[in-house]
Amino acid sequence: MSTTESLPSSAYVITTLRDPPMPSAEFKAMYDRFAKRILWMDGTVVPGAFQMNTAWYFAVPEKDPVFEEHVHADTDELIGFIGSDPDDPSDLGGELEVWVDGEMHRLTTSAMVFCPAGMPHMPLRILRVDRPIFHFSVVMTENYDAGAYGKQ
Repeated sequence: MSTTESLPSSAYVITTLRDPPMPSAEFKAMYDRFAKRILWMDGTVVPGAFQMNTAWYFAVPEKDPVFEEHVHADTDELIGFIGSDPDDPSDLGGELEVWVDGEMHRLTTSAMVFCPAGMPHMPLRILRVDRPIFHFSVVMTENYDAGAYGKQ
């Protein structure tokens, strides 16, 4: 059944954050000290929607790495880190270390990372934040499995 048949069009426009599940209250408190989530979308917010996260990173987190290596066996993920300087949007305004398929990539410019299903990705280390960094992730499934949070 198509969700367009059962929901009013206003159900597809999300303007208020509904926090995603977090592994623990301690992790959420730590996350809130280095990031400000903007919006979250998944099948629990809008039935049939895939998962998308948006947030600002504004500080170096106390947990290092902040997100752990994980794999999505059956779905792709797209991850973005975008600088906030309108005069030079390619300048990340900080320094990140992200691992993709066992290889470390140090980022100082805006970047998108495509992780095909089955490819190990992360950990993520946020090494320096000079200006807020816009972060997004898109996982083509209705419910994110929270593998990046690691063992809490």
